[in-house]
Amino acid sequence: MKEKISTTRRDAREWALQLLFQMDMNPLGSDPDAFNKMLENFWTDRSPSPKARTFTEGIVKGVKDNLEKIDDLVVKHAENWSLDRITIVDRNVLRMAIYEMLFCSEIPAAVVINEAVDISKYFGSSASGKFVNGILDKIRRERKQES
Repeated sequence: MKEKISTTRRDAREWALQLLFQMDMNPLGSDPDAFNKMLENFWTDRSPSPKARTFTEGIVKGVKDNLEKIDDLVVKHAENWSLDRITIVDRNVLRMAIYEMLFCSEIPAAVVINEAVDISKYFGSSASGKFVNGILDKIRRERKQES
């Protein structure tokens, strides 16, 4: 029997990034069974709390369901960068954070941006933090002006 370990939203976001990275590298198409199988396989060797698993899967499903809108925002705010020029890590950190900024209103944008910058620094390159922060801050400011 697997022991449940204490997990945080940071852990959940890191798992979400890993799943989004996997989906980016190995597109699943529109088959819901393939998506569900990928999720089940991912959790095989992990023991998240139910809350962390729900949060992780919510981010991944949310990004998947809103990918076009999210990617449009990335392209709009990443001046002179096409999606395929952005590293896979940075692209998926941005997707994850933009999803949270657009659809998880209970989480302050500053928290989302801080987490995204930290995760991008950890999993990406030395320049990732500045790049991610710049794009997310532009989106945050634009959304603030719209409201």
